[in-house]
Amino acid sequence: MKPLLKSIASGIALMLVLPAWACYWIHSLFSGRPRAFPGWSQAFALVPGTTGVYLRRAFYRLVLPRCDTGACLSFGTILSHPTASIGRNVYTGAFCCLGDVTLEDDVLLASNVSIANGTEQHGIERLDVPIRLQPGRWPHVTIGTDTWIGDRATVLADVGCHCVIGAGALVVGPIPDYAVAVGVPAKVVRYRNAPSGDESNQGSS
Repeated sequence: MKPLLKSIASGIALMLVLPAWACYWIHSLFSGRPRAFPGWSQAFALVPGTTGVYLRRAFYRLVLPRCDTGACLSFGTILSHPTASIGRNVYTGAFCCLGDVTLEDDVLLASNVSIANGTEQHGIERLDVPIRLQPGRWPHVTIGTDTWIGDRATVLADVGCHCVIGAGALVVGPIPDYAVAVGVPAKVVRYRNAPSGDESNQGSS
């Protein structure tokens, strides 16, 4: 009975967001998707409770490359790029900020997690040109299947599958599969698939 009720609620939410979806595409025709998308994401982020979860998922299923079933994007979570991808059973806590990212299946984000696109979004080499005008790079960031990222972590690089990133960590370089990483900057302290007493396993199997 519960799965049926969820399916009905999802269908109702999809119908409710259709007018917003139509307005979004009209907005996109005039200003382009990259400019139109953030404002709509911010608006849907402000809908509270379970209603907000269903409406956000329905809207993102229509406008993102992927927003799969069971995804839960909590209150205050915003996405800044229309190329983001949300896998099956993804959970994000309140007030997460997500850039051009892929969250693979079963990813868990605690509250206030920020996932941005690399460490070179602005050039800083020239002193005669304001930083805001210097070219940068925005690499797509992927968070692997079954990875858990703790409260207030900031992620600027890819994280592998089955990882744990500690609360408050700052990830500036790629994290391999099965790693547990903590600190600023984040460092691997062990691997979840290492035999007991053996922390040298690199977790890439």
